[in-house]
Amino acid sequence: MTQSRTIRATVEYDGTGFKGFQRQRTARTVQGVLESAISSVVSANVGIEAAGRTDSGVHAKGQVIAFRVSSNLKDDVLQRAINAHLPCDVALRQLATTSNGFRPRGDAVSRVYRYRIDQGEARSVLDRERAWYISQPLNIDRMGMAAEEFLGTHDFNAYTSGRQGNTWRSVYDHAVWRLGPSIHVQVEANAFLYRMVRRMVADLVRVGRGVMEISEIRDALKSGERLKVQECAPANGLTLMQVRYPDRDSRYNVSHLIGENFHALQGSQ
Repeated sequence: MTQSRTIRATVEYDGTGFKGFQRQRTARTVQGVLESAISSVVSANVGIEAAGRTDSGVHAKGQVIAFRVSSNLKDDVLQRAINAHLPCDVALRQLATTSNGFRPRGDAVSRVYRYRIDQGEARSVLDRERAWYISQPLNIDRMGMAAEEFLGTHDFNAYTSGRQGNTWRSVYDHAVWRLGPSIHVQVEANAFLYRMVRRMVADLVRVGRGVMEISEIRDALKSGERLKVQECAPANGLTLMQVRYPDRDSRYNVSHLIGENFHALQGSQ
C-alpha cells in the first residue's frame, strides 16, 4: 500500500502571465497551475500550501510550497514529472520529502524580497517585465539612509492598503545598491503586508529624486496614516527571493533523506 507523504518544494515563476499566486476560479494563477500539474502526475486532486501570496505580476525565485501525495515515485522522479506538466513560466527548482508537520507559512522565520530599478540610458524592452524603468537620476546614498528607517519593529499600517489585521512587522535587513545600470532594493522581514514592499520602494524613490525628506518616512511609520504614503511601485520589478526557516534539520526528517534529496533540502534553508 502506498503511504501518503508531505513534499516540500521551492518554486520559481515569472509572474507576468498570472493574476497573482492564490487560486482564483476565473483567472490563471500560480497556485492553480501548480495544483493542476501535481494532480495530473499523481492522478488525484492535490492542494498546496505556500509560504506567501504574491500579487499579480510579481515574480519568485524562492517561493516555498508543501503538499501531500500518495505516490511511489522517488523525489527526483516526482520533480521531473511535475516540471514536465508545468508551463514554461513555472518550475520546481528543488523538491524533497519532509516531515508531515511542515507548514511553509507558519514555520517560516522571514521572507526576502528584491526590487529592481532600471536606470539605463534608454528603457530596455527585454527587461520591461523585470524592472521599473526610471530615467531620472536617483541619489542612492540618500535611498540607503532612508531604508534604515524601516529597520526594526514598526506598525506598517501606512505602507499597506485595504482592510488589515495586525499591521506590526519586523524588518531585519534593508539594503540598497547599484549594479551596472540597475538599482536593487532588498528587504527581509518576518512577514509582509499587502503591497508593503512596493510602497516602501516608492518612498525610497521619492527620497532618491529629492522630492521627499527621510524624516517623512519616520513620520509615516509613527502616525500610521495611509495618506502619507500614496504611491506604489509597479509589480513587475518585485521578486520573492527566498523564504528562510529555522536551522533545525531534525524538524524536516533529513535523517531519512539521502543523496541529492538531502542536499536539496539543506540548500533551501
